Amino acid sequence: MSFAIVCDDISFAWPDGTPVIDGLDLALGPGSTGLIGVNGAGKSTLLRIIAGELRPRSGTVSVAGQVGYLPQNLPLGTAATVSDLLGITERRRALHAIERGEVGEENFTALADDWDVEERARAELDRLGLADVELDRTVATLSGGETIMVGLAAQFLRRPDVLLLDEPTNNLDLAARRRLYAAVRAWTGVLVIVSHDRALLDMVDRVAELTESGVRVYGGNLSAYEDVLAAEQEAAERMVRTAEADVRRQQRELVEARTKLDRRVRYGKKMEANKREPKIIMGLRKRQAQVSAGKHRNMHIERLDDARRRLDAAEEAVRETKEIRIDLPGTEVPAGRTVLTLRLAEDRELIVRGPERIALLGSNGSGKTTLLRIVAGEIAPGEVTHGVPVESVTLGVDGVRYLPQRLDLLDDSRSVLDNVRDHAPSAGENAIRGQLARFLFKGDRPDRLAGTLSGGERFRAVLAALLCAEPPPRLLMLDEPTNNLDLASVRRLVEALSGYRGALLVASHDLAFLAEIGITRTLRIGPDGELSETTDAVEAE
Repeated sequence: MSFAIVCDDISFAWPDGTPVIDGLDLALGPGSTGLIGVNGAGKSTLLRIIAGELRPRSGTVSVAGQVGYLPQNLPLGTAATVSDLLGITERRRALHAIERGEVGEENFTALADDWDVEERARAELDRLGLADVELDRTVATLSGGETIMVGLAAQFLRRPDVLLLDEPTNNLDLAARRRLYAAVRAWTGVLVIVSHDRALLDMVDRVAELTESGVRVYGGNLSAYEDVLAAEQEAAERMVRTAEADVRRQQRELVEARTKLDRRVRYGKKMEANKREPKIIMGLRKRQAQVSAGKHRNMHIERLDDARRRLDAAEEAVRETKEIRIDLPGTEVPAGRTVLTLRLAEDRELIVRGPERIALLGSNGSGKTTLLRIVAGEIAPGEVTHGVPVESVTLGVDGVRYLPQRLDLLDDSRSVLDNVRDHAPSAGENAIRGQLARFLFKGDRPDRLAGTLSGGERFRAVLAALLCAEPPPRLLMLDEPTNNLDLASVRRLVEALSGYRGALLVASHDLAFLAEIGITRTLRIGPDGELSETTDAVEAE
């Protein structure tokens, strides 16, 4: 097999010395690869190294052909346009200049015979469901999902030999996900995808799992990987049980051997006291017994040591499950208490009472995030020209907390501990470290700079900050909370939210997640900003 990507003994650490990857070897051939691992394993960092955005501290990376890379969060300024993101602004400017009669050589050089650049860009946007998105529209006016799809269109326009996608389904509604799935299935080049989207990972040719000890490649999709993993885990646990039984048996035999030796010693002393045999013979018997007993004891000690080594090896083969432990504050909102009142246009009202669990649904760009930001006080009612027309907001409780998509609540130049302490100034350092430990920030991890965190680690840090905040939240608003979490962490989040007794407002395209947290009402924002309401369970989009 000719390999498209080869990583040879690469290591990487952040400038503050925090290690991320150590001595990693990886070779990937043609086809699609799903790169998985727990949050913080280094998946996004590895993609950035392969893309050439980061240089490894040691080792080498070689890639066959041109590389395209779509990060989780596109670093765009507010003035950037869709054309800028597509990478075609300079060619469009040259094309328009030539059409106006400006036939200077610099325009033809910039265009590079790409006369149909706008048609091709328009075709890619249309294929990805962005028919209404104009090329000169500013990216700041796009939703998170629309921005991701424009970024994908940019990569498809370039047609790189190797395409790297980091959590491409984040913020995408179901229709956009289906279009992405179709585009992935149609991709004929080399594809590496970091994702927690099960449907997407079931389309790949192989799965590469990144752990602290390196990377291991499994043939087949995510379901095949999980079958192999379950079989390996069962065999490893069986080996542990066998090794534990062997250790107990060797311990018993060692005790029995020592008991027998003690009996022989007592018998020899008794014979010597009674002088039943000549002294020289008794001395010879004593020395022989000591030599024999010593060999016997050492044999059992060696067997016990061997059994313990086998147990250690068996336990190492069993995977340690690293899962967060989320303890939501014990807040409770009485059933009749008014939590939130939204006065909408045309004298309509939306009222949230008691510990309701409301799902906020709608296609990308419909205004879900905008509505949450209005409730959180980040945008004043009436300022928004698209989305739900909210005229006023009345909060009936203290302690409103909002977890945004972009996770920009953290100061990247400060440590995780300092960021969390800002939200709970009266809490002691030990209490904050204890809370962070439940989110897998243990040892010196709370002292790491927030700017070095992966997407999943950043989510955990922001959630820890919100849950430590004073006063504790009685209204908790979450915007696409499962985007950056591994599957185990999503399960823990579901468990925590199931026991939360405050009001909950969740914008998400993850229908399985919404169903598991017990949604009681559904609000749907239509394409024209109309807000419809149902008391039914979560419906398919």
